[in-house]
Amino acid sequence: MVFHSRHQNNPRLLRQLGVRAYQQRWPWIGGDLQTLRDTIRPVPLPEDQGEPVRIAVPALASGAAAAGELLAFLDRPLPTPAGDPVPPRALVLALHGLGGSSRREGLRRLGLTLQRQGFAVLRLNLRGADPGRHLAGGTYAAACNSDLLPVVRRARQLCRDLAPSGSALPLFGAGVSLGGTMLLNGCLAGSDARADAGLRTDQPVLDGLFCASSPLDLAACSASIERPRNRIYQRWLLQRLVRQTLADPFGVSPRENESLTRNPPRSIRAFDAAVTAPRWGFSSVDAYYECASPLPSLLTNRCSLPPTLLVQALDDPWVPAAAAEQLLMAVTSQPTEQQEPVSLLLTQTGGHNGFHAAGDSLESGCWSDRVASAWLKQLSADADR
Repeated sequence: MVFHSRHQNNPRLLRQLGVRAYQQRWPWIGGDLQTLRDTIRPVPLPEDQGEPVRIAVPALASGAAAAGELLAFLDRPLPTPAGDPVPPRALVLALHGLGGSSRREGLRRLGLTLQRQGFAVLRLNLRGADPGRHLAGGTYAAACNSDLLPVVRRARQLCRDLAPSGSALPLFGAGVSLGGTMLLNGCLAGSDARADAGLRTDQPVLDGLFCASSPLDLAACSASIERPRNRIYQRWLLQRLVRQTLADPFGVSPRENESLTRNPPRSIRAFDAAVTAPRWGFSSVDAYYECASPLPSLLTNRCSLPPTLLVQALDDPWVPAAAAEQLLMAVTSQPTEQQEPVSLLLTQTGGHNGFHAAGDSLESGCWSDRVASAWLKQLSADADR
């Protein structure tokens, strides 16, 4: 089913999904307040009932970190009001963003929204993220397929375990911010990388994907976060990243320790040059940004993607919308009869992973949570046909 439209807000897609067009709600007006809402007024979440799942991952090819395990939490669909269990319609692999974890409010709220709609959710802690920090050394990157693809293999096994005998549930992905970038890069992985991870090469990595506020051009995002208006954001992110890196129970190298303590990085780009790029085997930060930015592949080779929906606000203070607008032009320039795996929703407002609108609640999530739920429900219904 093709949903794309030549309009930024994609009214045809919204009608298909049964979701109203986004409108920011008072007092969270403007990109900054939308971005900061969950920090200013944290969401009152219920106790985390996720079942721990440990997933083996190999050593980093650079030698910067040994083999270890990633920690995920499996959330089953919420029971009926009478307390009866609900069979899952699909499993959703949910990834957090930069400096986040499975405990972050936005990821948990998205997960709860999906659970209420009959999905099982696997919330992953990436390498270096609490509460799985003690299980694997190192940190994650925007392109971390050597970690991500083994997780997908384990998730496919869970799809079989959770389904009726002899069948398998669809496996979807949902990523917020950099988590969506990682999932896009995973879906774009070549057949050799998939085979090395034990995945089938005759099926897509995922059966469907949703990304909110996800960077498509890392160099542009790095430049954006360095703007004077974003100084406070960058300082906050850097403090989290440096603290997270130095807290590694497996230790850091002498060079990294000097880079992070004696000459602390003053930008995300400087942090990536000192830590992320060398740990993941890149010769420079520019090489890392070029390789880990999914935009070039999305513009020229989208055929390997499953049905994918990208949501992006034009007033996102962190992630410039230019890359998403460029992709929208490529998508909408295709002949209407040609199957197009990518759909986009570009909203005038919403900030970075904000999208707080009228009708938000703990039960219904924010607007982007509702879009994600409706999108994945549509895909699961298509899979049942």
